[in-house]
Amino acid sequence: MKAKLIYILLATVLFSCQPPASSLKSKKATVNPLIGTWELQKGTIIKGGDTTVTDYTKGQRLIKIINESHFAFLRHDLEQGKDSSTAVFVAGGGSYQLEGDVYTEHLQFLNYREWEGNDFEFTVKIDGDTLIQEGIEKIEGLGVEQYNIERYLRTTE
Repeated sequence: MKAKLIYILLATVLFSCQPPASSLKSKKATVNPLIGTWELQKGTIIKGGDTTVTDYTKGQRLIKIINESHFAFLRHDLEQGKDSSTAVFVAGGGSYQLEGDVYTEHLQFLNYREWEGNDFEFTVKIDGDTLIQEGIEKIEGLGVEQYNIERYLRTTE
């Protein structure tokens, strides 16, 4: 009898430690959809009256990795730097904030050091496995003011 009472008491304690099902559902509902690894497919820069479109699937690769609080991006050519006319390596990252569809990057690290310490506000939209990020990149001290549109595809690599 005593052992039965102990088992009932122990079971009651264990079940009372679990969060209610509604709490679990609300945590799943608030999962940040940006979290994951994204591969840049196409980038469009509009500066003044000029528009430059870059296909990031030809001769190079850029991935962006986003976790709960930070982002990082890595870009390199696919020739391992052997062709000096196409050799490129860019790496950067920092923290970010997401409020609704407004995504603000706080660029803390970049191999183009003069860009560090700047914030860039973008509007983001996710459609299936596609992330579209667009907004103004402006750095007064460098004379940079351009509208940037980037189209990423979620990757599982």
